Amino acid sequence: MATKTESDPTRLDDAARAGWLYYVAGNTQDEIARKLGISRQTAQRLVSLAVSERLIKVRLDHPIAHCMELAEKMKDRFGLKMCEIVPSDPVNPLSIIGLAQAAATEMERHLKAAEPKVIAFGTGRALRASVDQLPAMDCPQHRIVSLLGNMNSDGSASAYNVIIRMADRINARHYPMPLPVFARSTEERTLLHNQEPVHNILELSKKADVTFVGIGNMDETAPLFIDGFIDRSELDALNAAGAAGEITSWVFDGDGQLIEGLTNSRVASAPLVPFSEKPIVGIAAGDLKVDSILGALAGHLVNGLITNEATAELLLAR
Repeated sequence: MATKTESDPTRLDDAARAGWLYYVAGNTQDEIARKLGISRQTAQRLVSLAVSERLIKVRLDHPIAHCMELAEKMKDRFGLKMCEIVPSDPVNPLSIIGLAQAAATEMERHLKAAEPKVIAFGTGRALRASVDQLPAMDCPQHRIVSLLGNMNSDGSASAYNVIIRMADRINARHYPMPLPVFARSTEERTLLHNQEPVHNILELSKKADVTFVGIGNMDETAPLFIDGFIDRSELDALNAAGAAGEITSWVFDGDGQLIEGLTNSRVASAPLVPFSEKPIVGIAAGDLKVDSILGALAGHLVNGLITNEATAELLLAR
């Protein structure tokens, strides 16, 4: 119960003034003391009184509040371990800058850990943009490993591989996958995976403490198709089989189940790990990615998601 002095209207007026100066105007307690002509200790007590008497009510009235609400709904609906929703850009809905910044923040949180970690990465535009947002760091205690190669059958490489670029920024030991995205046959994939360097990288990927992947769509704008890793006939066959999306070139349907045969019989990437106990964070947004993200969530191929508010609203509406 407040004392008579504390509940005195004049005292509460002073507390309200001190609370306003501190929480709204952003003054320090020294500045409040000077402006109100009181000691710093009195200013501190007045600010505390403003809180205890519930004179201060905090309301977060900003687009980020909506994002936080969406993130909680996403976690509840899809059983996610983590979810970060960034504001959408109404002028440029395809922008991935916000996604990249949020993903870089999550990556940095793991990279700052003192204990050694194995951090695994897929590839793609969103991941490449995320790595570009990372500050220069010195992380020799960590190992970063690629989940897939980035070479096409003709030897050309994708521009969106992230491991080498990331290693330059954070000074960590890195393990790129020296493989094409697709082998020419199931037998060739087995031979490639049995090579000692590749086998060691695949084993290391199994030990990943956290994994970051993109989630690709499987329509005519599919990264696998646009970047030349599959041709039109392969894309059509995958879609006829119910393809909804892909992660590290493993193609899955709307329930998150891998498509049998077709390109999945030749994909050289590390296997996907459904229902993983370790964080697997998908980074994706946009109307074209909704079916892909839903499939990945349905199959528990990811347990973390970084997306934007427009995409989250579409996911929750389905």
